[in-house]
Amino acid sequence: MAKIKSKTNGTKKEVIVDAATRLFREKGFKAASMRDLAEAVGVEAASLYNHIQSKEELLQEICFKVANAFNQKCDEIEASGIANIRKVEAILRFHIQQMFNHYEMVIVADREWRHLSDPYLSNYHNQRRAYRKRIAGIIEEGIANKEIKDVDAPTVVLIMLHAVNGIESWHRSKEKISPKQLEENMVLIMIEGLKA
Repeated sequence: MAKIKSKTNGTKKEVIVDAATRLFREKGFKAASMRDLAEAVGVEAASLYNHIQSKEELLQEICFKVANAFNQKCDEIEASGIANIRKVEAILRFHIQQMFNHYEMVIVADREWRHLSDPYLSNYHNQRRAYRKRIAGIIEEGIANKEIKDVDAPTVVLIMLHAVNGIESWHRSKEKISPKQLEENMVLIMIEGLKA
């Protein structure tokens, strides 16, 4: 029987999570089976249960890893003391870079989280809502300080996050501009458009 080969300085569970991330992005959480996952890591399906309890456990790992990364970065940016418009820019740049560097994980967390069961579903849903409110709060503070145009902050957050999710089409495109060019173009359009 084959063994799961872990990456250098990584665990077998990390190998399984990575394979599950690719599989969930390609097939969707519901359609991906444990047999598919076992095949992707090169073991019998029963062997997976030595490392994980369920398919949903993998989705939990993916979703909360993404949520924690975004929240931790937002904590750092909020504590930085920079102007609010720069905070919004830093958050936008982080989102864009996550879509380039951790594309599959971010897409799975964004699209498949609804398949979590409670209490994880409610927790994740609340974290998403709170995160959007946090960004809107930074924008509202920027409006109050006359750094940012008088706009509806929740709408700006919605547009910004949807634009970043649109990077998925960049991944599928055959004629790509560089990630840095795309990032600079998005920042120019969105951040310059917000400046008071």
